[in-house]
Amino acid sequence: MKIIISDIPDEGLDLDFEEKFEAEEIRLLSPVKAHLELTKSHSEIIISGSLKAELEFECSRCLKKFRRVMDVPVNVVYHPVTELGDDRHGLKDDEMDMGFYQDDELDLQELIREQIMLNIEMKPLCDEHCRGICSQCGTDLNTGTCGCETKKIDSRLEVLKKLLEK
Repeated sequence: MKIIISDIPDEGLDLDFEEKFEAEEIRLLSPVKAHLELTKSHSEIIISGSLKAELEFECSRCLKKFRRVMDVPVNVVYHPVTELGDDRHGLKDDEMDMGFYQDDELDLQELIREQIMLNIEMKPLCDEHCRGICSQCGTDLNTGTCGCETKKIDSRLEVLKKLLEK
């Protein structure tokens, strides 16, 4: 969904809509439901609201697929790209919630995609107490135990073990 910035009224704009998008990194099970409030202050566009979507993840420990509903708060300030200038610099902490728009158009689909991607856990877990799988035999440790020996000596220290045996 694209918004023409000059069409935003002085009192602001409230939007409720659903948006679908494709991404290799995630599997979206439902359209993203967005409630966004757009406010214009000179050339700045202030966007606040929330996004809600159901996604499917793969657990980083046991590799099982699981679903999770994400509720993401949105607080972003957009500036015209002309304010960026030519001098490149790293982002400061107070610029992390800042974006830029070009011409008189703002792409809300890109904002939604960005906010969802930024709020995904780096290592999603199906459960906080997930035990994962055995690294030796591959048994799911959430459903049972395996007979593998858990005491393993680092191969670099194997020489020291031989010294203790003598």
